[in-house]
Parts: sequence; C-alpha cells; structure tokens
Amino acid sequence: MHITGIYVALATLLVLILAGRVSTGRGTTKVGIGDGGDHELLKRIRAHANAVENLPLALLLLLMLELNQTQPLWLHVFGCVLIVGRILHAIGLSRSSKESIGRFLGTLLTWGVMLVMALLLLWQWFAWTATAH
Repeated sequence: MHITGIYVALATLLVLILAGRVSTGRGTTKVGIGDGGDHELLKRIRAHANAVENLPLALLLLLMLELNQTQPLWLHVFGCVLIVGRILHAIGLSRSSKESIGRFLGTLLTWGVMLVMALLLLWQWFAWTATAH
C-alpha cells in the first residue's frame, strides 16, 4: 500500500466527519444555505471548509514526495503532522470562533508541514537537475 493513501483516507474521514457536523447543524437550525446567522453553524461550516481548503494541496505535496521516493519515515512524519494539525484546527475552531490554542497549533502544524514539503520538493528538483546533466 502506498503511504500517501493512508493519509488521504484519514483526511477523507476527517472531512466526512466535519461535513456530517455541518449537515447535522443545518438540520437542527433548518438553514439550507449559508449560516442563517447561527454562530454555531458558522463555526461548523468554517471548520469543514478550512479542511477542504488546506488538505488537497498538502496531500498533493505528500504524494509528489512519495513519487520522488522520499524516505518512508519522512512521509509518515509529514502525514502525521498534517493530520494532527487538521484535527487540532477543527477542534479549536469548533470550540471557539476566537483565538484558540487548537486553531493556532493546527494552523502552525499545517502550514509548517506544507512549507517543509514544498521546500523539500524544490530541493529534490534542484538536486535532480544538477545530476541529470
């Protein structure tokens, strides 16, 4: 089994849980579109949307690193940090729309691991081009 697939599956489960929370909130508030001014529904919508906004690019970076034959340990480290970051962010945002440690750490971990993966991909490309000629 490919390593990225594990983290795609975990990310998908997280997105489905967050989407289910939005659907449940919509059923409770009887709001079909938007948040209807309901603060709790807005938090659920944003927790789901934020995951959907960040996960595709992060998982694509992880897949590209795997295709570049990056060491499996690093792929698991990146994948775990990503998933933990997304869970912390979702919990933090679900509990409070104000600043929270969960949102802060979740954002820091998500953006940090994305930055590291992007820089590693660039480094791999430069190393490849230097040896390809």
